[in-house]
Amino acid sequence: MKTYDLTYILTPEITSEEAEAFAKEIETFVQSKEGTVVKHLNPVAKTLSYQIKKHASGFIGSIEFILEPEALLELKQKMGKNAKVNRHMIIIKHPARKEKIRRSRNKVEDETITEKETTKEITIENKKIVENSSAEVEKPLIQETKAEETKKEDKKVELKDIEQKLEELLGE
Repeated sequence: MKTYDLTYILTPEITSEEAEAFAKEIETFVQSKEGTVVKHLNPVAKTLSYQIKKHASGFIGSIEFILEPEALLELKQKMGKNAKVNRHMIIIKHPARKEKIRRSRNKVEDETITEKETTKEITIENKKIVENSSAEVEKPLIQETKAEETKKEDKKVELKDIEQKLEELLGE
């Protein structure tokens, strides 16, 4: 069984009581075909954006129901033959899916290289780059403990080693 949504526009020549009786008639038809009504909105008189069958207004109603596809064909025929119905539309309702969380382009985790002018040694630090409207601002990712700071001091890289690696990678 599938979930469907039937939206319809009734002619304004009928009364509001007749429009509500028509909605009840559709509900009983769905229930007689072993379907269930999930949601029901009573027909409300509204002015239309454009004329439908030479009428500028009508009663707009909606019913969400669960029904077998074979019985749906009978409902379509019933709606098409009824003179009270100006327009109708039946939509298959699919269950809502969870959307995947997208990664933001504004926040990028990257390794940045900083150079000390006096000793010409390069140290690598993990930094988080947050994009602002005017410029990029660097902020540390994690507050480092003293043990991590000592490990960091041991991992100093010579400038010559980095230049050699770059030449190997670039094939120059």
